[in-house]
Amino acid sequence: MLLFYVRHGDPIYKPDSLTELGKNQAEALVSRMKEYDPDKIYASSSNRAIMTAEPTAKFLQKEIEVLDWCKEGYAWEEFTIIGENDKRKWCFLDDDTKKIFVSEDIRKLDKYWYEHPQFKGLKFQAGLERIQKETDKFMYTLGYKHDRERNGYIPVRANEDRVALFAHQGFGFGFLSCLLDIPYPQIVTHFDMSHSGVTVIVLEAVNL
Repeated sequence: MLLFYVRHGDPIYKPDSLTELGKNQAEALVSRMKEYDPDKIYASSSNRAIMTAEPTAKFLQKEIEVLDWCKEGYAWEEFTIIGENDKRKWCFLDDDTKKIFVSEDIRKLDKYWYEHPQFKGLKFQAGLERIQKETDKFMYTLGYKHDRERNGYIPVRANEDRVALFAHQGFGFGFLSCLLDIPYPQIVTHFDMSHSGVTVIVLEAVNL
């Protein structure tokens, strides 16, 4: 199975929409996605994600299935901190937090990185647990059972489906961390995704 994770186009956050550039990016995605011809198209319930998915869905004559748990507003509550001047920001954009993310202490904590004393009182753990639960359910509907002990997937319905999920960066970092069993600090300090960028994940039907 191929899973295409697509970040929405250049946004207008209030109101939730796309700029003209974002709309053009959404249209440009059609030429790329038509080569892969996804069997299923999913999108976050945020309008900017749906708007990004619409040109592809229209061209391929596919319905968009909306997944509310992918909405970035939830991740914003879970993976943001209060920075200077009492302004809220994504944790991965805060310089002090990034220094902790690349520290040896975080490496030692591995998948329990959120237990670092500097993160006490924050919602990192609850956010990851929410996304992990929903990601596992989502992948199971696609034919793959998450084996957390061995950090892989057991095919329960081997297939060659192609699936596209249009969503966000802030949510996407948590999603990829849970999907790929890579600690969140390593994802956000070694990986990025641009507006309308496409990340491709390959799942092969092999026994663990």
